[in-house]
Amino acid sequence: MSVMCHHDPAATGDPSTRGPAFPGEDEAALPVHAAERMPAGLADAGTCLDRRAEQRRRFLAGASHELLTPLAGLRAQLEEARLHPAETDVTELVDCSLRDVDRLQAVVSDLLLLLKAGAKPPLGRRAADLAELVRTEVSCRAHRSPVLLRLIPGVAVHAVEHEIHRLLGNLLDNAQRHARSRVLVEVRQEDAHAELAVSDDGGGVAEADRERVFEPFTRLEESRGRGRGGSGLGLTIAREIVRAHGGTIGVEDAAEGGARFVVRLPLAGPPPGRGE
Repeated sequence: MSVMCHHDPAATGDPSTRGPAFPGEDEAALPVHAAERMPAGLADAGTCLDRRAEQRRRFLAGASHELLTPLAGLRAQLEEARLHPAETDVTELVDCSLRDVDRLQAVVSDLLLLLKAGAKPPLGRRAADLAELVRTEVSCRAHRSPVLLRLIPGVAVHAVEHEIHRLLGNLLDNAQRHARSRVLVEVRQEDAHAELAVSDDGGGVAEADRERVFEPFTRLEESRGRGRGGSGLGLTIAREIVRAHGGTIGVEDAAEGGARFVVRLPLAGPPPGRGE
């Protein structure tokens, strides 16, 4: 008896005649490709983690230095006074101690402000005339260097006003610390952005340092090193405030030969009280 054998094409493994795959069967090859890409992905993730760890290490080292330096000075003065009370000028001791306490307070306050600035988007924004904010801030300051204003009125931004005042204050502090004779503040409209620029006629910032100058506790080798005071966080806080307002900040050469810090913020509608 001859036996008729039924030929099942699927049994031959012919891909053109196979039935539907079991669920997930075609996806079985995906992990292979993922596995091939995994070493590069892990390397990128590792590099990012290493970079963050290094940034954290530098930040903690800088914060520790800024806090320990005035503490060490304060302790040395008090120990000297205890060892030689008869030779201690109490008024001078108190004045020196208060200067160290002021420095500690400034660093701690700026550390707390930096944490708040980067924690969440600013609340309580309203349309404000950037030129008016500049005039108010400048009028409230002690002028270590003359501040010249070149302001175009009616350039409005959505702003939390006390944060913009802090931004302006930090940029002015930085400019006045390094200016030889004067500081210039400008406000104008540039396309769809409001532009605020604070310039000084000091030593400027080298091109290689123009990103690093915004990092916490940065010490530059040239004339803009931090031997002239400040907590070391002013420009870092300024950058965080600008970012929270949806803007950008950078530094370039000033016409006066120093540094020009430029802030660009999105334009708002006309500020309250102004006509069309």
